[in-house]
Formats: sequence, C-alpha cells, structure tokens
Amino acid sequence: MKAGCSIGCAYFFVQDNQTVCDARAGRNGGKQGMNAYFQNIHAAADYMGPGAIEVPFYQTEILDIVRRRSIFGQRMKQVPATGHPSRYFEQTAIPESTSASGFVDPRNIVAPVVSPTRVERSVPLKALVSQINYNLFDIELGNQQSQFAYLQAKDLADTVEGVLHVHDLALWNGNDTSLSTPTTEQYMGVASQIAGGGNTTTIGTSSLITDGLKSTIAQMVANSGYAVRPTAIYANPVLLDLLDREMKSEFNVVLNTREVTAGFTVKTLSTQAGELPLIPDWALSYTGTPGSGSAVLPAYIVTEDLIEYHWLGDPNPRVFQLGLPGSLASQYVAVKFGGVVVKGANYAHYQVLVNR
Repeated sequence: MKAGCSIGCAYFFVQDNQTVCDARAGRNGGKQGMNAYFQNIHAAADYMGPGAIEVPFYQTEILDIVRRRSIFGQRMKQVPATGHPSRYFEQTAIPESTSASGFVDPRNIVAPVVSPTRVERSVPLKALVSQINYNLFDIELGNQQSQFAYLQAKDLADTVEGVLHVHDLALWNGNDTSLSTPTTEQYMGVASQIAGGGNTTTIGTSSLITDGLKSTIAQMVANSGYAVRPTAIYANPVLLDLLDREMKSEFNVVLNTREVTAGFTVKTLSTQAGELPLIPDWALSYTGTPGSGSAVLPAYIVTEDLIEYHWLGDPNPRVFQLGLPGSLASQYVAVKFGGVVVKGANYAHYQVLVNR
C-alpha cells in the first residue's frame, strides 16, 4: 500500500494483480507503466484493518455442470421437412396373392390381380424459441471490470443449449396427442407415439426384467409382416441399474459394453436382434419408489433409423439479433423449427413398463 494513503479511500488501481491505493483518483502514485482502472469499493470490503483492506474477488471460472443434451437427441436421425406438415408415404404390404389364389393349375393359368398397400403420413412442425437480453449498462460494467469477459458469449451459448434441453425433454414427453390434428404447441412425444401404436407390455414385480425385454424383442423380430430389427433400448438410469444388478444376482453375468457416442459407453444386452445398447436417458421419468411394488419404470425398445426429426431451415437452433430498442438492451432470439415422428410405431418399436 502506498505510504500516506487514507484507509478509507474510494478507489483503487490494479497492476499485475497488486492493489495500489491512492486517494487522489487519476494519479498513479509515481509508479511507471501502470495500467489502471477505477473500482468503487465503498461498503464492499470484507475486512479493513491496520495495513490491510480485503475486498471480495471471485474465480473467473463459473462452476457449471448443469444438465444439457440427452443422448437420444444426439443419435436421432435428422431429415429436412418437406413442408408444413412434413409428409411421407409408408408401405404396409407388398403386392402378393393369397395361398388360395396364388397357386393355380399350370395348364390353366389365371393370375390374380394384386397391388401394393401404401398410406400417407404427416408430421406437423412446431416452433421452439428463447430470448436473452443484454442490458447496455451491465455489459459495459462487465467489460470495465474485465473479470468475466467471456460471460456474454457463455450466456448466449447457454441460451442455445437451453433450447436444445427443452427440445430433448419434449422429444420423449411432448404433450401433443395427434400428428394429423395437433392439439398443443409441443411435439407429440416419442413415448406417446409408441404407446399410441399399441405395442406395449408390462413386466410384473415377480418377473425378471431381463426375460421380459428379451421375449418382447424376440416377438418383434419374429414379425412375419415386417423386417423389424430394433437397435437400442432406452430407459431411466435407475431401471438400467436394476437390470444390471439382476443380471449379476440371477445369472452371475456382467454385461458387455459399447461406445454409442464419442466418449459415452453403455452396457449391452444380448437378444435375438443382437447386442442392443442399454442407453440411460434422464428425460425418461418414472413414478413411485422402486422396491415398493407400485413403481412403474418405462423402457423403450426402438429402431432408431425409423425415428426422425424433420427440421425446417436448419437442424440446429438459429440465433437472431433484434434491432436495438429504446432501452438500449441487446436482444437475441434462438429459434428452432421442426417435429419428431416415429415411423412404424405399431410394429418397429415397443413400450415396456416395469413394475417394481
């Protein structure tokens, strides 16, 4: 501290992380090459005593392990929308005759007329938006303090991540009830679309989770009308932990592992469709307390290639800066247009409800 400086000075200078106090604002106390800036420390000192003033400082890195993307949203197939709604055709049967009409007398051939069976499908597009405003005073104050210089960029990036977080939640749990006649502004969630397809089963409290999942997958693969090949099982991490412990206690088996995205490894389950990854997804909630007998934990056996997100403009959220209003606040809006559709919901996917 500079000799002769009043202990109650109103400003301090900073150079090379050393505080130099000077009651005469604007003077550098005789030090050369000082890069000084003013900071009001009135009523901000943690401690003031003889030869010492302690003012609060913070680490420049902000602790941030807030939940962002889910694995499901990152693995989902992204395709451009054909319009609003986005439309496609689904073939439900190939042109074939019946056994009774297809086999004829080779000397008296009468061919039956056949035709393919196709149906029109559609998915409505939805809008997901979020806005963040930067007050001019706060921005300039932050720039002058130079402690959190990256904060504006971080908050804008987190706003985009926030849009994707809501998006990932709605991919499973969106509350719309129909793709053909939308009833809400949200997506019709994948969980609702699979359940609406009618492929759902329940594993009771006395039945093994492993057996229930394997037998359901075997039924899917055995479908004579469709070449079903499920690719993954999604469930809440709590349910997958119960499954893992069941395998160890009942069969003394430790499940294999597989990397599903860069740096993310999960357990796998051997089934009639091959080794399927057991992917934990925090967006899949459950009801009740596991072990009470009344808890219901859902799992979804899915064919991931048949679950699509139809995007408009860009598959990622886009950020637009609005004109500067009279309040001089910088306004940024993040927007995402699109809709999710489960193709073959009634045969290529399955909802499994586990009671525990």
